Amino acid sequence: MNSTAEKTNIPWREMTREILESEVYKEMDSIQNSSIVYPDYYLNPFHAYDEGNLSWLAAAEAEAATMSMVRRAIPDASSLDEANQIVRGNWLNAIEQHHQQFSGNAMIENILDIGCSVGVSSRYLANKFPSAKVTGLDLSPYFLAVAQFKEKKSTPRKNPISWVHANGEDTGLLAQSFDIVSIAYVLHECPARAILNLVKEAFRLLRPGGTFAVTDNSPKSKILQELSPVLFTLMKSTEPFLDEYYLTDLEGKMREAGFVNIRTILTDPRHRTVTGTVPY
Repeated sequence: MNSTAEKTNIPWREMTREILESEVYKEMDSIQNSSIVYPDYYLNPFHAYDEGNLSWLAAAEAEAATMSMVRRAIPDASSLDEANQIVRGNWLNAIEQHHQQFSGNAMIENILDIGCSVGVSSRYLANKFPSAKVTGLDLSPYFLAVAQFKEKKSTPRKNPISWVHANGEDTGLLAQSFDIVSIAYVLHECPARAILNLVKEAFRLLRPGGTFAVTDNSPKSKILQELSPVLFTLMKSTEPFLDEYYLTDLEGKMREAGFVNIRTILTDPRHRTVTGTVPY
């Protein structure tokens, strides 16, 4: 990922240094939920970090890594902006179109972004749906501290993003309190049992007519299917639950949880967006 960043003019080292040398550490006290018990799978090394997502380095590098992922997904794009218009734009359009088609164009007032990391996906959701109140939820207080720090430095919003340190499998948030629940690039990091719990929790949190949206690696992506064994093995070495994700019938799990109108779209050459509705 670092190599991809350097080749495509993403200032990985500079972005990382800027975070690590900032006052981001002051955000931890207002973010961290000290009562959280981390699930066992979350304590595994991820992305070549021994401490997984529970470190300042992982948090400081997360946005540059996200940019690199987008560039890798759209290698022929002339710029990062163009790549984001495809990867992020198609994902957001899939959510909007699904909600318009199956929710009677109901107002979108509250959005929950589960596994929000350092807030990149939350900011995209807030920009797409500016009249909604967006909540970014993550298990890593380090990621959330960076998210809150970056948001404080940005142009103030009419509806500021809220950040919650909680487990997406059991959020503790009120039932039927959101119109959209989004999970972006998270499930491939989860064992099958966690994927099922996340789907069930999303169903509980959504109002009738609400939209659930998952975007992540597509098992049917020709690019991913045609990866060399060496590259696939390397990818799996930093993603301990990748096999479980690919073997999980996500659409089937959504049906079991009670979702209807389930749709799957290949929103870019590597990623799918799966959407579903909570019935009225």
